[in-house]
Amino acid sequence: MTVPTPPPFDPELAAALTVMAEFIPPSLTMETLPALRDASFMPEEDFTRGGTIDVTELTVPGPAGEPDISLLVLRPAGETGPVPALYNIHGGGMIMGTNRLIPTEMLDMVVELKLAVVSVEYRLAPEHPHPAPVEDCYAGLVWTAKHADEIGVDPGRIIVAGASAGGGLAAAVALLARDRGGPALIGQLLICPMLDDRNDTVSSHQMAGLGVWDRTSNDTGWTALLGDRRGGPDVSPYAAPARATDLSGLPPTFVDVGSAETFRDEDVAYATGIWQSGGVAELHVWPGGFHGFDMMAPQASISQEAKAARLRWLRRILGA
Repeated sequence: MTVPTPPPFDPELAAALTVMAEFIPPSLTMETLPALRDASFMPEEDFTRGGTIDVTELTVPGPAGEPDISLLVLRPAGETGPVPALYNIHGGGMIMGTNRLIPTEMLDMVVELKLAVVSVEYRLAPEHPHPAPVEDCYAGLVWTAKHADEIGVDPGRIIVAGASAGGGLAAAVALLARDRGGPALIGQLLICPMLDDRNDTVSSHQMAGLGVWDRTSNDTGWTALLGDRRGGPDVSPYAAPARATDLSGLPPTFVDVGSAETFRDEDVAYATGIWQSGGVAELHVWPGGFHGFDMMAPQASISQEAKAARLRWLRRILGA
C-alpha cells in the first residue's frame, strides 16, 4: 500500500517523546527483549499510598492442570464492606511485565472511588504462547468472582481493565466470560488495546518506526504469542479479539487510543463492531497521542484529559 503521511504528535507529547527516545526505541525485537524484561517495575511499598491502600498478594489456582497464579489485591484502607473491583491485566506486548505494572491512575481510583484493584499475573510469551496468557487471566477472574467475599469485593460490580496487551487480554477475557457463562462483568475498560494480530491497518503502516510500539514491535509481540499462526486464517478471537465476528452481549465498553499510534484503526474498528452488534461503547481518539502517552507523559494536557474521561466513565458505570 501507499502509506499516507502519519498524523503529527501533540506538541507537548512530541517534546516528551524526544527525551524518551533515548531510552525507549520505537521498535522492539526478540533480541532487545531480555534487557527490557530486566527493567524494574513499581515495588510493593509504593502501592500503599501512605497507608490509604491495603495490599495483599494471593496465590490462587490457575487453569485446570496448569500452575497457580498470583493476584495482587489493592483495597481502600478502612473500608469494611464489599467494594467494586477493577480486574487489571497488565500491558507489555504479551512478552513482558508483571502484575505490579499497575497504572498510577488506578491507585488514585482505589482512594477516590473506593474500589479494589485485583491485578493478575499471567504467563508470558514466547515461553508460554496462546492460550496460556488469556487462560491465566480468565482463571483469575473466575476465582475473584467466586471468592469475592474473602477479598472484600462485590461480585456483581467487577470491571475488567487493561492497557495495551492488557487491554487486548481484557477484551478477550470479556469474550470468554460471555461465551462460557462466566462472571457477569459490568464493564470493560480498554486503554489503547492490542487487538489485531494481522498488523496491517493504515495506522500500523503510518507509524512504522515512529513513537512507541511500532509495527515491528507489534510483529514481535504477536509472533511470540502465536508463532506461525500470526496473521493466518486460524487465529482465535480469544487470542486476537479483532478476529471476533460477534461482539454482541458484551458489557458497556470504554475504548481509547491515540491518533498517532499503531493501534488506532483496530481500536476504532472494535468500538464500531460493538455498536454494529447493538452494544454500548464509548470511544476516544486522542489527537496526537502516541502509544501509552498518558502513562509516559502524565502531566501533558491531553494526558490529563484522557485520564479524566476514564474517571467520568467509571463514575457513570459505578454510579459513584
